[in-house]
Amino acid sequence: MQPRIHILEPDLAVLDYLRLTLGDKYVLSLFSEEQTLMDRLENKDAPDLLLLALHSNRDSMPLLTHIRCTRPNLPVIVLSCSADLRDLEMVIRLGVRAIVMKPFVGSDVEQAIEEHLAAVEKQVPAADALKEIPLNESHSFVRSSKRMRELESQASLVARADIPLLILGESGTGKEILALYTHKMSARSQNIFLKVNCAAVPADLLESELFGYEQGAFTGAVKTKPGKFEVCSGGTIFLDEIGEMPAMLQAKLLQVLQDGTFSRLGSRSPMKVDVRVIAATNINMKEAMANKTFREDLYYRLNGFTLSIPALRDRKDEIPVLAEYFMRKSSKKYGRDPLPFSTALLNGLMEHSWPGNLRELENVVNRYLVLGEERAILEELAPSVAYQGAGVPVVADAVPTGAGLKSMVRNLKGDAESAAIARVLEGVGWNRKAAANDLQISYKALLYKIKQYDLQPAPRDRA
Repeated sequence: MQPRIHILEPDLAVLDYLRLTLGDKYVLSLFSEEQTLMDRLENKDAPDLLLLALHSNRDSMPLLTHIRCTRPNLPVIVLSCSADLRDLEMVIRLGVRAIVMKPFVGSDVEQAIEEHLAAVEKQVPAADALKEIPLNESHSFVRSSKRMRELESQASLVARADIPLLILGESGTGKEILALYTHKMSARSQNIFLKVNCAAVPADLLESELFGYEQGAFTGAVKTKPGKFEVCSGGTIFLDEIGEMPAMLQAKLLQVLQDGTFSRLGSRSPMKVDVRVIAATNINMKEAMANKTFREDLYYRLNGFTLSIPALRDRKDEIPVLAEYFMRKSSKKYGRDPLPFSTALLNGLMEHSWPGNLRELENVVNRYLVLGEERAILEELAPSVAYQGAGVPVVADAVPTGAGLKSMVRNLKGDAESAAIARVLEGVGWNRKAAANDLQISYKALLYKIKQYDLQPAPRDRA
C-alpha cells in the first residue's frame, strides 16, 4: 500500500510541483489553507506523514505546536525557506522528522520521505510527543520528552513494588501528580488516595490530623475521630512537604513505616493499618539530616525508592508542547477559544527560568488566555529593567572571564532571576506573601530564592 501523505503549501505553484513529482509514489492530499488541513486532521484518520511548509513572511509556529498536540504521533517534515537559527531550533524542539530547505527539487523531498519511511521500518522511535494519562476529573499525568518518559517508566515499576516512595523536586514540578500516577498504577488503585500537606497544617494539629484522637484527649475533643492513616487503610497516603514535619511526629511516622502500628491521641492501645506511604519534599534532605532537622532513620525508611522530577528549566524542550496543552485545557475549562503561540512568545517562554515550574507555566498560559495580550506576557517574562540585590544593575561584565559558555549562560540566568525577584520584592515593600503571589511561586519557593541569592531590602535614606 502506498504511504498516505498530507501536504500543506500555500504557494499553489509549489503545491502543484510537489503533486507532479511525488504523486506517482505516494497517495497525496493537498492543502493550501491551514484551517482546511486542521479540519481534516481533527475529523479523519491521520496520514502516514505530513509535509508542512513554513514561510519567512508568516508565523507558522502556532500551527506546528497545534498539530503536535492534536496529532502527537504524526510524523512531520518541514519545508522551510527560513535560515533563522531561532526558527529552526524551535522547529527541531517540536520534534519534526526532517527539514528540507527551499529552494529544493523533488528528489530532495523524496529523499527525506524515504529516509523517514526506512526509519519506521527499522522501528526507530519518533521524537517524543505529548502523552496525557487522565488520573481523575482534574488531574492528568503529562509528559513529552525522553527524560519524562523514563520517569514514567520508573514510576510504573515502583508502583507494583508496594514500598515507600520518596519524590524529590522543586515546588510546582508536579510531585502530587506523580504520586497519584504511582497510586493509579499500583494494586491499591481502587482504594483511597489521600494527600496531607505537612507544611500547611499547624504543628500542634498535625498529629491529630494524621493519627486521630479519642474523646476527651484534649479540650474540644468531644468525640472520637479517626486520623488520615485509619481512613486510608488499604490505600495510599501522600505526605507532601515531609521535610517540614516536626521531630516529634517523625518518630511516630517511623513506627508506622516499621510495623504499621500507631496509637490515637489519648489512647494507649496500638492500631494496625495497611497503608502505602508516598512522601515528597522540595528541600535538600541530606542537608536536613546534617542539620538534625530530619531523622536519618526515617529518611532511609521513606527511601524505599526515590523519584526525582527535573525542574522545567532543565527540560525546556517540553515547553512549547506543554504550553499548547495548558492552552487547550484552560480554553475548554473557561469556554474560550484557544490563542496561538507566536514564535516571539514561544521564544520568551523558552528563555524564562521558570522558578515556579509547571504551575507557573500553567498560570502564565491562563493569564495569556484571559488577557489576550502577547506583549503583556512577554514583558512579564522578560522585564525590560532588571536589578541585582539592592538595586545594582545586572551587566554581562559580572560573569567571570574565562568561564565556559554554559557556565556564563547559567550565571547570567541566575542574575536575571535574582534581579527580577528583587525588583518585585522592592515593588511590594518586601511583603513576601505579596511578592510570591506576583511571581506566581509558592511562599516557600520565594524564601528559598531569597536565601539562595542572599537578597536583602535596599537601605532607606533617613530624614
